[in-house]
Amino acid sequence: MTYQVLARKWRPRNFSEIVGQEHVVNSLINALKHNRLHHAYLFTGTRGVGKTTIARILAKAINCEARKDYNPCGQCNVCIEVDQGRYPDLIEVDAASRTKVDDTRDLLENTQYAPSSGRYKVYLIDEVHMLSGHSFNALLKTLEEPPEHVKFLLATTDPHKIPVTVLSRCLQFNLKSMLPDQVFLQMETILQKEAIDAESPALRMLARAADGSMRDGLSLLDQAIVFGNGRVNLDDVTAMLGTIAQQPVDNLIYALLERDAVKLFQIINELSDLTPDFGDVLQRILLVLHKIALYQVAPSVVKNDFDLDSVAMLAEKISPEEVQLYYQIVLIGQRDLALAPDPRSGFEMVMLRLLTFQPAVSEKQVRSSPVVSVKDTRQTKPQEPERSASKVQETLKVPEPGSQEKPVTSDSVEWSDLVVAIKIRGMTREFANNCVLRNISDTVCTLELDTGHKHLLSPKIEDNLQKALQDYFSKPIRLVIQTGEVEAVTPAMKHRKEREELQQNAVDSINNDEAVAALKERFDARVVPGTIEPAGQ
Repeated sequence: MTYQVLARKWRPRNFSEIVGQEHVVNSLINALKHNRLHHAYLFTGTRGVGKTTIARILAKAINCEARKDYNPCGQCNVCIEVDQGRYPDLIEVDAASRTKVDDTRDLLENTQYAPSSGRYKVYLIDEVHMLSGHSFNALLKTLEEPPEHVKFLLATTDPHKIPVTVLSRCLQFNLKSMLPDQVFLQMETILQKEAIDAESPALRMLARAADGSMRDGLSLLDQAIVFGNGRVNLDDVTAMLGTIAQQPVDNLIYALLERDAVKLFQIINELSDLTPDFGDVLQRILLVLHKIALYQVAPSVVKNDFDLDSVAMLAEKISPEEVQLYYQIVLIGQRDLALAPDPRSGFEMVMLRLLTFQPAVSEKQVRSSPVVSVKDTRQTKPQEPERSASKVQETLKVPEPGSQEKPVTSDSVEWSDLVVAIKIRGMTREFANNCVLRNISDTVCTLELDTGHKHLLSPKIEDNLQKALQDYFSKPIRLVIQTGEVEAVTPAMKHRKEREELQQNAVDSINNDEAVAALKERFDARVVPGTIEPAGQ
């Protein structure tokens, strides 16, 4: 027997086998159940999502001799002949090759005749938007007053090109693009039935490359099976698609976080040996940054498209502000890549921007930054150096790790300074900044979290904070979290108040500046509200 490609071999033959289009399937089944079939249906959507397939299944269902749960039985003469493409009462037309009005008139002349064997004569017109204006006019009258024994099933990828007069006479169903997870699960199911070995990361890469089309995904899967000599593995799929593996992308991000330019360009040189599509590399970096951002806010919603351990590790090393800045830089760099002299130089400039730019200031720098005035706007203010853990411990009167000094108590500890000292980042630090220290000893640290920030609490954040405290004090301190209406000032509230004071001082400084006053008087100038910021912001 001749080989049949997967997209055709595993094309759904009843409504139960349709993937990802439940909203359409449920409507059609209900129409069959209550015998409320419309005379014209229009199925729209991108390529390979099931428009023609659903239309054929509906054609089988309305003529099937023994429907099962409103699904075509697949065994009667009607179902067999439709599957084999030889059912006389199903007339399939490719509008792209029959655009002339004469073709449409010839087609519609036969609508007056009764079906030869089934209940209805079904006209399935694919890519209907390709018909000419005169052809639509010829079709319009029949659509408006069709014979009782005729049903029209129209399919198109571009409904905007169909006249409104035709659209108004059809029931329109918009089919969704396939999600990568849906394509992945379908591939997995097919390969199990085909008894073909496959690696999950390779299938996930193919599912993303399908770009929302199940047919494209199965075509790529066919190609991967041939390329891998009967197996589907990550290395072969990577080579076939011309993409790079996940690890170099992670290494690029680690090098960026370490501010190691030499290591970064070593990785880029290694990538260049693989002749990658640098636009695809930027796309992969965007996907990782997106997963990191999701993980920092809601870890449970992150799907297993990537190595979650790597995502979790990166999420701890990079702040949410840095993630957002990096994402925006890469997004703009991807858009402008085609304007660069060559793809590699454009990619390297994006990496240099990521190395150069950082979020404006940390909370500590905001508190310590002097107010800017017109006279010193062009001067660069040195940033306050980070305090070492030992200095923070000395200030806090906290014993050195492992020492036998007096026990720590809540009276001797300023919680905002301790948050800085234990070196936590990301959502863990955000959580800690919204807590109040109620008690701390050598064995227990009790924090109270305001109920308004209860959404920040998660088992992972609690574990991270407890581990940071244990590492800092070198003692098995147990963390206890209480929730309630917090009346005391949290570090977050303190930082917010300090920023507001800095902002007000900056505004007052500008308004009281003699040079600004002279500009206002001489040139009728004014200070635009919202444009004044403290130095470093």
